[in-house]
Amino acid sequence: MVNPTCALCGQQAEGEDLPLTWVTSVENGRKLVYCDRCARDNVRSIEGKLDSAWW
Repeated sequence: MVNPTCALCGQQAEGEDLPLTWVTSVENGRKLVYCDRCARDNVRSIEGKLDSAWW
């Protein structure tokens, strides 16, 4: 299995599990993940696409 990778900065999670501080979104039918820093810095551009469990 591949470690989750942030869709914006390319940072990889240390393990196969998605870190609790990372967020997921579905865009154009594709599931994307964002590291905590990118999610925080880009929340306006990805808001509304995030997994409702994060909010």
